Amino acid sequence: MASVAELRAAVDAALQQVTEGQAAIQAAREKLGEAQQSLAAALDGSANEAVGAAHAALSQADQQLEECLSATLVAVEQAQTYTATL
Repeated sequence: MASVAELRAAVDAALQQVTEGQAAIQAAREKLGEAQQSLAAALDGSANEAVGAAHAALSQADQQLEECLSATLVAVEQAQTYTATL
């Protein structure tokens, strides 16, 4: 059985990985935003249905990444709550 100190260290290491994942999610959201702006500029004025679908898909991807980020924040909070009880 791991000691309390070892358990806290393991949780801290996992939370560091979550933090790195959060940074990657933020970077992905920024890139998607840039892509959406580039797409809008390139296809300005187009009424083609595929253009609208592409914008909608990028917006949906951004929303899902935001939800993912929120989920990681909850996970971190729960892990910190747990380690506070040790």
